[in-house]
Amino acid sequence: MQRRGNHKQAQPIETVEAEIIEIGAKGDGVAIVNEEPVFVSYTAPGDLAVVERQGAAGRLKKLLRSGPDRAQPPCPVYGVCGGCALQHVKPSFYSDWKRDQVIAALSTANIEVSVEPMIELPMAARRRAQFYVQRNGKKSVMGFHQRRSRQLVPVETCMVLHPDLDKCLPALRDLVSAAPEDWPAFSISVTLCDNGLDINFSSNKDLSEPDPFTLQALSQKMKKAACIKISISGEVLIALKQPILQISDFSVSPPPGGFLQVSQEGQAALIELVRTAAFDGRNVCDLFSGCGTFSLPLAETFNVSAYDSDAPAIEALKSAAGAAQAKGLRPLKTYLRNLFERPLSADELREFDTVIIDPPRAGAIHQAREIARSTVNRVISVSCNPKTFARDARILIDGGFQLKKITPVDQFIYSSHVELVGLFQKEK
Repeated sequence: MQRRGNHKQAQPIETVEAEIIEIGAKGDGVAIVNEEPVFVSYTAPGDLAVVERQGAAGRLKKLLRSGPDRAQPPCPVYGVCGGCALQHVKPSFYSDWKRDQVIAALSTANIEVSVEPMIELPMAARRRAQFYVQRNGKKSVMGFHQRRSRQLVPVETCMVLHPDLDKCLPALRDLVSAAPEDWPAFSISVTLCDNGLDINFSSNKDLSEPDPFTLQALSQKMKKAACIKISISGEVLIALKQPILQISDFSVSPPPGGFLQVSQEGQAALIELVRTAAFDGRNVCDLFSGCGTFSLPLAETFNVSAYDSDAPAIEALKSAAGAAQAKGLRPLKTYLRNLFERPLSADELREFDTVIIDPPRAGAIHQAREIARSTVNRVISVSCNPKTFARDARILIDGGFQLKKITPVDQFIYSSHVELVGLFQKEK
């Protein structure tokens, strides 16, 4: 007997006329069709549109009327390339919408606090990007995926990239064409460092080791692309120089694919917010420290202990701190620790008066519970996810902290993401 499949039956596709009432948390316009929400990319409140709908997913077929907040996108491939989500709305609406995402997340957690105006950053500033590559024999295409699709859109230029990275795109396309022919699909993460490009090839499948001929071709082409290092899945393949990035007044050599703030300007804004919030602290604990975005600048003034689960990042921080200590920086302690599996306990936090926490998008619920139980009197929380920030903030507030200030930072230009910094204080 034939086995029955357990796949859900695909929902029918229908074409409807719908009015957009708002923009949802992921940057898609929201329409109500038959009392159900339908999410339509590249639409704005007040738009009247013909929409091709399949369940909750909608695709804009034709714009019948523009809403009052719609604007002309500055990028010629916007709407085809899926890299940006919010170029089609006016700047004032865009800023208010991002700030409102923070307010809405806090409201869901029953947190009332005045949210500061969003700090806006330059558009062409991203020093990091991940491109996707598809190969067909010797022919390769490098670009970004379409929205809600695996279809690849070639990228000739990108207006949100730092100009020094954008101008290298033709040479990068030439570089990926030299990759082994048995790599049919892979991604290339590029970081613009102070002394050149740091590149990491990766894939959800194992990538074969390049043969000597391919290695030579890659080596020749990387020089034309101003590339100083190539890695495969984090393992260094070719290194002409060690990549160097400035964090405040300190030089760091970041590991391949390691976490970094996406722009120099965003990094500077976050450091200033954190430094100001920590103004009269003494002993500082930096949780999820990475390679030292906050640890290094704060070590000029405070006694800092840094914790992270990424061994290469901790080694990079340790090395940078060691070099800086020769020039007078305070000793900076570093610890390799998985804070999801082993959060610092309330007892371990006893030696600190200030905690900085900058977790991944999932937040750090278990660590927040330990901080709430601790004697720490100040927490500075940096987050790229207002929802998990609000969830963890509720834990801190229930533990006796007050959320004194929260500031959004528009580090991810034209995306639906917003960075934020929150200051929590516990009265002594």
